[in-house]
Amino acid sequence: MTLRLILIRHAKSTWDDPMQEDHDRPLNDRGRRAAPAIGAWLAENGYVPAEVVSSTARRTLETWECMQGAFVDDGALVRREPDLYHAAPDTMLRVLRHCAASPVLMLGHNPGIGALASHLVSERPSHSRFGAYPTCATLVVDFDAEDWADVTPGTGTVVDFIVPNDLDTK
Repeated sequence: MTLRLILIRHAKSTWDDPMQEDHDRPLNDRGRRAAPAIGAWLAENGYVPAEVVSSTARRTLETWECMQGAFVDDGALVRREPDLYHAAPDTMLRVLRHCAASPVLMLGHNPGIGALASHLVSERPSHSRFGAYPTCATLVVDFDAEDWADVTPGTGTVVDFIVPNDLDTK
C-alpha cells in the first residue's frame, strides 16, 4: 500500500503589528495569493487531501482556508493540532503517525517542517529552494507503508515539490 503526505509550510504572514502574538499573525497579501495558487496546483495534479492536520496558528489555518476552495469535493477531515505549532521534526512525525487517511496534508512552520521534509525523503528533490523550504513550499511524498505508524525517516519517495515562485502568484 502507498501512503501519501503533502507537507506544506504556511503561506507568507505579516509582521505589521509588533505587539501581536506570533501565534495570531495573519497572512499578508503575498500569502493570500500564494496559498490559493498552491491549492489550485495541488488540485490540478490530483494531490487531493483526505485528511488535513494543521498547527493552530492563525497563519496555518488561514493558509488552508485559502487553499481548500481549489478542491471541488472538499470532504477532508480537518484537525487542528496544537503540537504542530513550531514543532520539531520528531513531534511532527509523531502527529503524522496518528493520522488515519491518505493523502494527509500537514501544515506547519519552519525550521521543523523543512527539517522533517529532509528527514523523510530517501533522496532530496533537485529543486534549488528545497533546503530553504520557503513559505508555502509544498512537498508531495509517497511511502510504501500500510499505516502511518510504520513510516520512518529516509523512506519517502518524492513525487513533487513546488514553491509559490514556480507559479504566477504576483
